Amino acid sequence: MTKTAHGVALRPGALTVLVPCLVFLAAAAAQDWPSWRGRAQTGVSDQTGLVSSWSVDGENLIWFQEYIGRSTPAVFDGRVCANGRTGDGVEKKEIVTCWNAENGSKLWEHTFSVLNTTVPFNRVGWGSVTGDPETGHLYALNVDGHLHCLDRDGDIVWSWRLAEDLGRASGYGGRTSTPIIDEDRLILSVIGSAWGSLGGPPRHRYVAFDKLTGRVRWASTPGGQPADMNTQSVPIVAVVDGRRLIIDGNADGHIYALQARTGVKVWEFHLSQRGINVSPVIDGTTVYVAHSEENIDRGTMGRVVAIDATGSGDITSTGELWRIDDLAVGFPSPLIHDGTLYVIDNSANLVAIDAGSGGIQWEYSIGNVGKASPVWADGKLYLTETNGNVHILRPGPDGPTALDHDELAVADGRYAEIYGSFAPAYGRLYVTAESGVYCIGDPNAPFTATPAPSPALGAETAPTGTVASLQVVPAEVIAAAGETINFRLLAFDENGQPASVPNAIWTLDGLTGSRLRVNGEFQSSPQSSNQAGQVVARVGEVSAAARVRVFSPLPWSENFENGRPPHWIGGGGSLAAVELDGDQVFRKGASRTGIHRHAIYVGPSYLSNYTVQADVMSTQRGRRRPDIGLINSGYTMDMQGNHQRIEVRSWAAELRMAQRFPFAWEPNVWYTIKLRVDTDAERALIRGKVWPRDEAEPDDWTVTVEDPEPVREGSPGLIGYSPIDIYYDNVRVMENP
Repeated sequence: MTKTAHGVALRPGALTVLVPCLVFLAAAAAQDWPSWRGRAQTGVSDQTGLVSSWSVDGENLIWFQEYIGRSTPAVFDGRVCANGRTGDGVEKKEIVTCWNAENGSKLWEHTFSVLNTTVPFNRVGWGSVTGDPETGHLYALNVDGHLHCLDRDGDIVWSWRLAEDLGRASGYGGRTSTPIIDEDRLILSVIGSAWGSLGGPPRHRYVAFDKLTGRVRWASTPGGQPADMNTQSVPIVAVVDGRRLIIDGNADGHIYALQARTGVKVWEFHLSQRGINVSPVIDGTTVYVAHSEENIDRGTMGRVVAIDATGSGDITSTGELWRIDDLAVGFPSPLIHDGTLYVIDNSANLVAIDAGSGGIQWEYSIGNVGKASPVWADGKLYLTETNGNVHILRPGPDGPTALDHDELAVADGRYAEIYGSFAPAYGRLYVTAESGVYCIGDPNAPFTATPAPSPALGAETAPTGTVASLQVVPAEVIAAAGETINFRLLAFDENGQPASVPNAIWTLDGLTGSRLRVNGEFQSSPQSSNQAGQVVARVGEVSAAARVRVFSPLPWSENFENGRPPHWIGGGGSLAAVELDGDQVFRKGASRTGIHRHAIYVGPSYLSNYTVQADVMSTQRGRRRPDIGLINSGYTMDMQGNHQRIEVRSWAAELRMAQRFPFAWEPNVWYTIKLRVDTDAERALIRGKVWPRDEAEPDDWTVTVEDPEPVREGSPGLIGYSPIDIYYDNVRVMENP
């Protein structure tokens, strides 16, 4: 490994801003751990009196619950909450559970069907849950893009189905980011395509939701085309030179700093040729982050960097303070404490680095695979390693002293995978693994579930009052025809500080037959057809818009005479309305890069008990044959060309409740495909038909499948695997009779 400074003066993280971790240490004793890196987002806790050894056989193991977890628990409000996977066969699901933090008794659990994704079962539960001590709410992002806000009793307060509603992609990699809370906002990174002006190739966006209502406050697209469609970097919040920022690694290989209240980009730093999975950490005005992909300026893999966070614009060439090349830290986030930066590389080597100069102090192996992030508490490092290894170390200037090492296993004796970190809280240590949830501590110590104050981030720049940006809230709306939406306008100065809201001029863009009052009250026409557009507010030369999709009651029909419907979402840039044999049709071609399978959603995710139908045709090139299908309420029916069969399923990676039926069909022939789903209290009945378009519809269903674990609602859609062109026409969505 080599270290270079590239002519930039090395400097320590000067305390020009209150340091989040140090301020937190000086505050009242921290007694909870509501998010995966703690309240200060540093991985550092001020807990004392924590045990230095324990055993799965009983020593200092206060309680244990069997559970299949993959991420870090949230400990707050006297509860331990985690997500994971449960069930077998047709009952495979994602699960979110909360236990009593003192004794481990289960308080509630909520299971979720996994839909419209190729993420396999063993990657379910990837992203950590996030707790909000202010409200007691818990936020969970499922691997398939369902975002849920749950109250103390486990009831859903609000939710989004991000794939169907915002175009979030969910691929085999399964790497799922974790939401964070800042003030009254829940901030989440979302990778995927979208609708309207944001459609086309996928992008990595940041979306801020109102944490109480789920309404979108702002969405920001700071970068370019993702190099990876799955990343797990989690944003951090910091105040740097008076600016409140969120800082995160992006799927395009950059690190971005955005105004936390507006999403306006402040600076960018190009770090990697591929996506960033490591979450940054900040000390003073210095951001530390790493990656394990190809470097942008030399053909080597991996780099750890220190970045001056006080800049603006593109700071790639000016913001680097130091670097360590050829150190591949691809997943664990750095930990900084008392001037030492701790990182874990891909081979599970713990590396201690002088945070001011970038000099390596020592290395120590904790196993073979580095995925989880280190945690500092009570003068010790608490570490987990993928192959079931759990370590407690006491670091020193020349290396660590091993205090304890345990190996976790599942029931059949195989090691238990661990991807999450320790959560120190309430004088104890909590950790989840494939084998279960562990509460570790002194069983004789008194238990008190005391909340901690939020860390102070430092003084922000005083508002100037000058309006530099606006927000129309909610910024993303799915409305029914005739529904009234009350928009409000927010104003901010050049530093992202709130400003007084002046009188604005409100207009509509692309929304016909609707009314808009000067105060931002919007009412779509009760007779409106499906459409998409914007509600725009303008103050002088500054404007902002809310993106609105309006859906009429069923039935719907689409023949593409007016091009691709602007309200359709997803699918990427290989889809377009084209002329074929004198008619306008919808073509899905081969992707320019990446996979050829895409889903396109044509309506909102709240629909149920309906039928979707379309005319379809494939081409053929050599032996390559495509797949063409429909989506209805989370169920997919595919006509599979190479296999000459029909497949019905709800979870592609696991083929949950899947059934296959032989069915011969030809290229260059138009077929009509029809998919109907009916649900009741006990089951879902999925029925499909396929017939040549120029023949009469048959009376009998071609395929019939029952699901005893019914999915009750979801968007209608088109799906296709298209290494060659496939076509759709006459798409219809109808209520079931």
